[in-house]
Amino acid sequence: MKIGTDGVLLGAWTPIENNPLRILDVGTGTGIIALILAQRSSVSQIDALEIDENAYEQATDNFENSPWNDRLFCFHAGLEEFVEEPEDDYDLIVSNPPFYSDDYRSSNDQRDLARFQDAMPFEDLIEAAALLLSENGIFAVIIPFKEEENFLALAKEHELFPLKITRVKGSYTSPIVRSLLAFKRDELAVLSANELVIEISRHEYTPEYIELTKEFYLKMKI
Repeated sequence: MKIGTDGVLLGAWTPIENNPLRILDVGTGTGIIALILAQRSSVSQIDALEIDENAYEQATDNFENSPWNDRLFCFHAGLEEFVEEPEDDYDLIVSNPPFYSDDYRSSNDQRDLARFQDAMPFEDLIEAAALLLSENGIFAVIIPFKEEENFLALAKEHELFPLKITRVKGSYTSPIVRSLLAFKRDELAVLSANELVIEISRHEYTPEYIELTKEFYLKMKI
């Protein structure tokens, strides 16, 4: 599984102003989001969940070979299994969930499991976040823009309210394709909303995208 822009965006964008002590990455894939959060913070424990065996093994290898291997732990488990016996709550929960529910299915069952929303429905993810999030915790996701309204409504049902929203465009002339959403339990939280454009032209990145992600790319053209 390749490292995608969505994972880098979420890892770099996720608010950590609440100084989390424990982080949970749901559906970690290669582990990129957990690794970025380890680089950005001094958090003592980052747990990651991954149901796919090959992705789990890859994430585990990446964690072990990173400078933060004493703080990163990967569990070969699905979300439903994990929430059955939660050991503690988390100050930050992040997820780049599978969301290709309206798109065609491929001939590769393993890739479908990783990509499609029916492997982890939004409702299940939000319900788990509401259960596992600490009182002052933050829940952050990246989803298709077309799913934003529905996701916000589902979160509200579980008393999770938007703290920060960034809508992402590939270029200045392209439509919005992704929504970065951060939630807290506080309904009175001040909502910050903005847009982020990734490229000026092919492989020529905007100053805003460079500033957000430059610490995580080896060859970011600045």
